[in-house]
Amino acid sequence: MTLSAQTLPLVKNTEKLENRLAEIPPEPGVYFMRDGGDRIIYIGKSRKLRSRVRSYFRDGYNKSERIATMVKQVTEIEFIVTDTEAEALALEANLIKQHQPYFNVLLKDDKKYPYVCITWSENYPRIFITRKRQLGKAKDKFYGPYTDTGLLREILSISKRIFALRQRPQPLFKDRPCLNYDLGRCPGVCQQLISPEEYRKTVHKVAMVFQGRTQELIDILTAQMQTAAEALNFELAARVRDQITGLKSLTADQKVSLPDDTVSRDALALATDEQSACIQLFQIRAGQLVGRLAFIADSQAEPGAILQRVLESHYQTADAVEIPIEILVQHELPDAEILADVLTQRKGRKVTILAPQRQTKAELIEMVERNAEYELQRMQKLSDRNHQAMQDLANILDLPDLPHRIEGYDISHIQGSNAVASQVVFIDGLPGKQHYRHYKIKNPTVTAGHSDDFASLAEVIQRRFRKYSEDPQLPRVGNPDWPDLMMIDGGKGQLSSVVAILQEMNLLEDLRVVSLAKQREEIFLPGESQPLETDAEQPGVQLLRRLRDEAHRFAVSFHRQQRSDQFKRSRLDEISGLGHHRQKQLLGHFRSVDYIRQATPTQLAEVPGIGPRLAQEIYDYFHPI
Repeated sequence: MTLSAQTLPLVKNTEKLENRLAEIPPEPGVYFMRDGGDRIIYIGKSRKLRSRVRSYFRDGYNKSERIATMVKQVTEIEFIVTDTEAEALALEANLIKQHQPYFNVLLKDDKKYPYVCITWSENYPRIFITRKRQLGKAKDKFYGPYTDTGLLREILSISKRIFALRQRPQPLFKDRPCLNYDLGRCPGVCQQLISPEEYRKTVHKVAMVFQGRTQELIDILTAQMQTAAEALNFELAARVRDQITGLKSLTADQKVSLPDDTVSRDALALATDEQSACIQLFQIRAGQLVGRLAFIADSQAEPGAILQRVLESHYQTADAVEIPIEILVQHELPDAEILADVLTQRKGRKVTILAPQRQTKAELIEMVERNAEYELQRMQKLSDRNHQAMQDLANILDLPDLPHRIEGYDISHIQGSNAVASQVVFIDGLPGKQHYRHYKIKNPTVTAGHSDDFASLAEVIQRRFRKYSEDPQLPRVGNPDWPDLMMIDGGKGQLSSVVAILQEMNLLEDLRVVSLAKQREEIFLPGESQPLETDAEQPGVQLLRRLRDEAHRFAVSFHRQQRSDQFKRSRLDEISGLGHHRQKQLLGHFRSVDYIRQATPTQLAEVPGIGPRLAQEIYDYFHPI
């Protein structure tokens, strides 16, 4: 079989390569590399497209192993010309986010480092900690990721003590504020006792803390305190004084010695092993360390390219005030000038990017690098522990390879009522929460007063693998959705019910399934009456126990949610003409059945889908003559 001219790599088709290179203009823009399957495998930018793209195919060009591998696969080159380097940088970032080219994706979406989110898209913005950076609404802002979760929670807690902020995601009462309002900790957001404009001013002050502008905020508050004192408004002056004291406590022990304490700067360094790179970014403002962020990347790229990708990603959504005037990096960046120009335009003043080699700034980079090395060592220890546990589990179960994807299943109910199931997934020994699933048991024989865990498990497994049973051509090997191992919470009975349904679906030979009994932490295999001889404390068994406990937690939390929802709707179900959708509308508007009972017919009719006649029926139900 011979490759056609369309799929032949350009390095082996010199005539086509030279024609493509000659077509590329010496202007700023973005270039695309495509492989034989017409997939975009790399996206880059340059202020001179022709020279940059030509450098990839030059024999004397010093290419990393990753880039050299990429060049061998390129069959086509495309480009988009832009007016400026800044436009090229922005376009490249958006295209990489859209297409996720294999040789571009350096940064990993690591869930162990948390962010702070401020929901500016809402009239009364919320502030909360999250591990998922999902830009669903453009106005919402994320700060982080932060390395110290405990310190982050402390900062948020102190911020909520010194500033009057909403303390609850949902109102506690319908018609009055809660105790936090009386204590002065909340301005009465739930009852709109403060205007959105005034409340957003308070949130802007808290945002300054996460932007690294604490000292600037202290200076602003100090001026306000002096103005209030001069106006003899001593109550306001005292309140502002307490805010200043609380803010100073955040950075009391975070002084960093540098020759110029007035300069805002970020310092970036990394540590790498064969698989991963751990990057640390220290935010230093007015000589104080105000933030320490962490990123995880693939270590196959050049260190400078990794650092550049981190900086581009970090500053992509940053406000102008968050960009420092000086950025110190451990390694020279491949496109430092372009990035510096873009940041300078956004900030409105000169931004410099330096790779210091000596004196105090170089010592700062060394300190950041040491912290990156410590974080990498911690990651390696965790990875080694998980690898040891998977290796031990593979030995226990005589698996041909390490179990990359392990699924755990559990059932939760109270005497058959609100029966639900959970599916949790561990990837390489760690929870992969994006793969978790809930199931509501639909078996008509499982009702209140009559439970059947065996039938419930059989139903869940049938629903989980139905598509593979209906289409035997679906791939198993190499399919990220196909588990290497399944664990059932229970003993021989639970395992037998799962084995029976898998046999019925003709899938038992392709799936490895075991069960873990709670009392003695015993592992049972299909067809075996006795458990395996294992120690409950050995690494492989501990891995299954962590999986079992997570499946149990996830099932119980979903079961409690279902019970709560049923309790809310139990009385509403008795009202004629009030279906599930309208019940949901009512509860979304009034928050509880008690508030619905207190509402007037006019208030009830304000809910979408509830007309005057139905509103009167609801009112009459709760107020019988």
